[in-house]
Amino acid sequence: MRVVSVQLRDFRTYSRAEASLGAGLTVVHGPNGVGKSNLLEALYFGCTGRSPRTHNERELVRFEAKATRVVIRLADGSRTHELSVGFEPGQPKRMSSDGAPVERLLDIETRPLLSVFLPDRLELLKGPPAMRRAHLDQFVAAVWPARAADRRAYSRVLSQRNALLGGIRAGRASRTTISTWDLQLARHAMALREHRGDAVDLLAEPFAERASQLGLTGAASLDYRPRSRAAGEDEFVAELQARLPGDLERGFSTHGPHRDELALLRDGRELRLYGSQGEQRLALLALLLAERAVLARERRRTPLMLLDDVMSELDSERRELLARELSCGGQSVIATTDLAHVPGAGAAGVTRLRVSPGTILQEALAA
Repeated sequence: MRVVSVQLRDFRTYSRAEASLGAGLTVVHGPNGVGKSNLLEALYFGCTGRSPRTHNERELVRFEAKATRVVIRLADGSRTHELSVGFEPGQPKRMSSDGAPVERLLDIETRPLLSVFLPDRLELLKGPPAMRRAHLDQFVAAVWPARAADRRAYSRVLSQRNALLGGIRAGRASRTTISTWDLQLARHAMALREHRGDAVDLLAEPFAERASQLGLTGAASLDYRPRSRAAGEDEFVAELQARLPGDLERGFSTHGPHRDELALLRDGRELRLYGSQGEQRLALLALLLAERAVLARERRRTPLMLLDDVMSELDSERRELLARELSCGGQSVIATTDLAHVPGAGAAGVTRLRVSPGTILQEALAA
């Protein structure tokens, strides 16, 4: 499944614009501030129904416009598909797949997988553990779609247990049913911990390899740190019971996979704490490339990679390495201020899009 084109209406700085993507590499170039990042954001928004840059979707609507709409056209061999997302502040988001309304684009089988590198995404490394847990769970769902149900089930049971704890604390509920929720929480917690561990095992070697290739000094590694060390459901229930007095005092569950951590390390030290911003950028890029390689191998589906300002901090050798990595199948879109920073940008078969304020010009169509 590949993205053929994207159509924008009143999205960020664009009034109306359309761009076609190549089957391999597409290079988006232009000066700073003309809308290159906005185009990448629109691609992500149209394929997922959400922005990788902001939770406030009002920011997506062009100034003085009432609503925005993004349409993505896809091709799967001889078959074509269309995804669309419309948003008007104060109104429910309108999403559709091949013209049929849907509640979540993430559940659509024909939706392409995506991987995005934006300067803002360094928060994935520097931010709170919840961001890394969510990213790991998204990767689990991409590799093993059926396993996503365990994450949703765990969240539902956790919400119910927290509601009960709050009710007991306020004197509105009895403790008699807490053991029932503990049993259910334990079952889903054990499954979720196993899924995350499996995912990190798949990623560990390709992450270390790509971090080294990109120039991150030292030994790069991933460390999944589950809060629970329980060997089975009974032991997890015992852990919950031991923490029940504290949970009742706080009114919420303080133990379980919702408190796990995923650490990115260099020589055993967390890059979040001890890495420079440049080293953090390399580690994030290595993680995304490792995920791409695993998905290509395990699912036979290579994610569309959206890369914004990724070449500026790489030397010429690492740029060549990245370009070769991206050429191994799948689609990639790279935004840059300087075409010379992208090896092979002028080669046959590469699509180039030149962006100026509010407009996108197709310079070279993929051969």
